[in-house]
Amino acid sequence: MRIIGGKNQRKQIIAPANLPVRPTTDMSKEALFNILNNYFDFEEMNVLDLYAGTGNISYEFASREAREIIAVDINNNCVQFIRKTTSLLGFDTLRAVRAEAFHFLSICKADFDLVFADPPYNFDHIAQIPQKVFDARILKPGAWLVVEHGADIDFSSHEFFKEVRRYGKVHFSIFVNPEAHD
Repeated sequence: MRIIGGKNQRKQIIAPANLPVRPTTDMSKEALFNILNNYFDFEEMNVLDLYAGTGNISYEFASREAREIIAVDINNNCVQFIRKTTSLLGFDTLRAVRAEAFHFLSICKADFDLVFADPPYNFDHIAQIPQKVFDARILKPGAWLVVEHGADIDFSSHEFFKEVRRYGKVHFSIFVNPEAHD
């Protein structure tokens, strides 16, 4: 795995083989960040990375100097790896949190410009992720939710669904928060 953009571009990161993860491929990650680059000023962003795994996506935002990144994963080995890598790379705006994603959403009080969710493709509750994120009221007006998933999932009927982008076996469903919080 490598960081594809920002101040740490081309930096290789070697994750332990025993982590239960499926990192986003470099090709699909590069395509996603090309899209995001057209819509966001990374240095002004607060980002939540749910099901962070190795921290692959979080490192991309940190390398692009996002204001704040919170990487959430339930696996302690993943969280420890993210913390170690964050320290080695000097990413002072990236914080790893050990928590189950839906529980984290239920207690989170921060607002985000982008939430990225990359659950295991066989996660039984993947269809619930968009509604759980919107119900948590953590998205700023105009903020995006991006869910990475396989071909067997279709979120197009969700009221805030914008589009799906396909890169090989990787699919990114994009949702946009239209309104301000009450």
